[in-house]
Amino acid sequence: MPLRNFILFSNIRSFEFALGIVPPSESQGSSNSLLLPLVAKGDETAMRKCIDSYGSLVWSIVCRRIRDRMDAEEACQEIFTEVWRIAARFDPKVSKESTFIGMIARRRSIDWQRKQNRLPPLATLDSLPELSTTSSSSLHSIDRSELWNALQSLPENTLKLFSLHFEKGLTHDEIAQQAKLPIGTVKTKLRRGLIEARKLLNELNLNKELAR
Repeated sequence: MPLRNFILFSNIRSFEFALGIVPPSESQGSSNSLLLPLVAKGDETAMRKCIDSYGSLVWSIVCRRIRDRMDAEEACQEIFTEVWRIAARFDPKVSKESTFIGMIARRRSIDWQRKQNRLPPLATLDSLPELSTTSSSSLHSIDRSELWNALQSLPENTLKLFSLHFEKGLTHDEIAQQAKLPIGTVKTKLRRGLIEARKLLNELNLNKELAR
């Protein structure tokens, strides 16, 4: 199954973001090896390292203003897209990489929040429960095999949407077109799936703690 291979062997950073799996003490770059000058030259490896190094910083900034995790995950993707686009503007004499990326994250988060506040809410999303920050923040790391085993408890159509969104990188609009579903339904199903996945992972973590 393609999604299984994606979970076990690929870069699943965006999926971890959506599930709330964010290492609490992840490195935030090294002054001896700046990444943004390499990103400015189109170095994709440097961009991946940039996401790995500053992902938790961006995520924490975004979540201060965007409560919905699906929206927060989309905002993070937009932020790193902008980092890729304007990396050449970074000047190490003026600021640190973390400061430069943090400023982009804060500005984008505010813009995203303002944009969403101007849009009418989707009634299909209003009744869905939110997981508290406390419950999701406990997911600092998880074995990939355990993650996949937990995900197999979800409905097949939910896993298909996960595959389209996280493995193939399709937007909500593209998923709606391919799956022939209303975009509101796509967002609802993805969000419900992520809520259920986070519950499963929290239960898994709790059982592991009790077994110690």
